[in-house]
Amino acid sequence: MERPGVGFATRPVIGVAAVLAVVLTVLSGRYGFHRDELYFLAAADHLAWGYIDQPPLTPLLVRLSTAVFGETPMGVRVISTLTSAATVVVVALIAREFSADRRAQLLAAVCAAVSGFLLGVGHLASTATYDLLAWMVIFLLAVRLLRTGNPRWWVALGLATGIALQNKYLVVLPLAALLIAVLITGPRSVLRTWWLPAGVALAALIAAPNLIWQATHDWPQLTVAGGISEDDGTENRVMFIPLQILQLSPFLVPIWVAGFRRLWRTQWARPVALAYPVLCAVVLALGGKSYYALPLLLVLLAAGAQPTIDWLTTTGRRVALASGLVLAGLTSVVFTLPVLPASAVNVVLPVNKEQGEQLGWPELTSAVADAWRQLPDDQRARAVILTTNYGQAGALLQYGPAHGLPKPYSNHMSFHDWSRPSDMQDGPVLLVEQERDPAFENHFTNCTQVGKVDNGIDADNEEQGTATVLCTGTKTPWSQLWPTLRRHY
Repeated sequence: MERPGVGFATRPVIGVAAVLAVVLTVLSGRYGFHRDELYFLAAADHLAWGYIDQPPLTPLLVRLSTAVFGETPMGVRVISTLTSAATVVVVALIAREFSADRRAQLLAAVCAAVSGFLLGVGHLASTATYDLLAWMVIFLLAVRLLRTGNPRWWVALGLATGIALQNKYLVVLPLAALLIAVLITGPRSVLRTWWLPAGVALAALIAAPNLIWQATHDWPQLTVAGGISEDDGTENRVMFIPLQILQLSPFLVPIWVAGFRRLWRTQWARPVALAYPVLCAVVLALGGKSYYALPLLLVLLAAGAQPTIDWLTTTGRRVALASGLVLAGLTSVVFTLPVLPASAVNVVLPVNKEQGEQLGWPELTSAVADAWRQLPDDQRARAVILTTNYGQAGALLQYGPAHGLPKPYSNHMSFHDWSRPSDMQDGPVLLVEQERDPAFENHFTNCTQVGKVDNGIDADNEEQGTATVLCTGTKTPWSQLWPTLRRHY
């Protein structure tokens, strides 16, 4: 079987990872919290073995990061920055498994570091950030299993998979794709061993606490996933192929195509190549988001590093490669990191809407405070602020105390479970609605819009134009109303 190349290019690869970490750190304090980070901050105050929409690992890491580095955009992102730097190193290790020499390992690390996907998830504290590192580690171990034929690697795979499942269930998709690819192309011998069920058992044991939580709560993540597919499935399918190219970088396409061709021509590595189109087919069928398949392109980039170096040696076109990497880095930085003035963010939103979701939360809080002050003083003790999504609720928790606002409530995701108004809070209800919904407002009495959110820079994000709607009360007591308001997605 094919052996890995020369020793690992430790210093240059770590140098690339360090540069990435510096760039992410310098820019981590620009703009503000992302809506998901606001949600994770709230979840970090309600640590549990599971949540409506996710396992527990990301809120736990957010809790650790903010406890050490402070509850600021920069503080919440420190572990994410380190995770992304580690991902660069693992991509280079994968390249080494494909017999890449030191130059090719360095190229693989650079390609990962300048890719839009890694920069984008590395800038934020998100499940995708830690999921990407988990996928890379799992495929490093899987490639080593296929290359060596040593079945003991199933135990390490089980360990990595179990930890990954505590962050996101999405990891089952690439594993399923790889299994299908092995069944089609071989080597099937790696499946005929008791080490495989041992690895599966270990993964299940590590993931058990969250699986039990999900089972005892009627598997809410399945409801969430089904809602995402129903709401966004068509758009996700239409944009899948363009975003596969754009979200990694168009300038890196030749390298990962070369990687696919190389793996397909190598018997033991062929299932790694086939896993990518299989995964794409699965994601398209499920109506999942395009980034669900992007991590495997980093594996193909790792495989394509050595053919690219060989091509350079033959043609001497170093300037072409360097230019492509520089362009990849510049475009990725512009579209995924907060380098533009906040007022110019609309330029990048068609490709990366997450940039806009880091803006406008203080302004939303101010708008809610303006609406709250319209209530007579003697009614505020019994009044309720009810937000319709977790980003709004997280923002009011973060910024509301400075405006004298009470704790908000929300019917969205796990906020619905963390707290609900008491029946004693039978006064006015201030609704914060991304879009006014007559069916939702029908649960309340005499609803009138009293304000609208304006982020002040015309950033076309989801919260721009959010309505603040003041109602005189509820039609039924909160104890009866609350169960009917739950929103999973």
